[in-house]
Formats: sequence, structure tokens, C-alpha cells
Amino acid sequence: MKKVWLIFVFIFSLILIAKQSSSQCSICTKTAQQLGEKTGRGLNAGILYLAAAPLLIVGFIGYRWWKNNRDE
Repeated sequence: MKKVWLIFVFIFSLILIAKQSSSQCSICTKTAQQLGEKTGRGLNAGILYLAAAPLLIVGFIGYRWWKNNRDE
């Protein structure tokens, strides 16, 4: 149960951090500023959405690697 709670807290904290982070390069930032605030937030959400898939894949591979190589 402790492990499930720890995973839940970790995922929840990542969601909070991702919500507050700015994931735009300088070109995307200038474009978002020209488009307006609402469209800029949509662009930022799209960038975070596109970045989530590779990060989840790498995280899953890292977790499996760690799980298979730890000493028990």
C-alpha cells in the first residue's frame, strides 16, 4: 500500500509541475505572444502533450530496467 501511495503522490506532483511549467522554446514563445493569451496557453498545452509520450516511454523503459537489475 505504501508503494501505491508513493507512486500516486509522485504522479500528482508531476502533474502540478507540468501545469506550471513553461515548455516553449524562444520561437514558440514569440509566436504565442503574438497569437494572444488563450491561444498561447493552448499552444503550451499542445507542446506538453506531445512531450508526454516520449517521456512516458523512457520512464517505462527505465523502470523496467531498474526493476530487472535490482538486487533482491
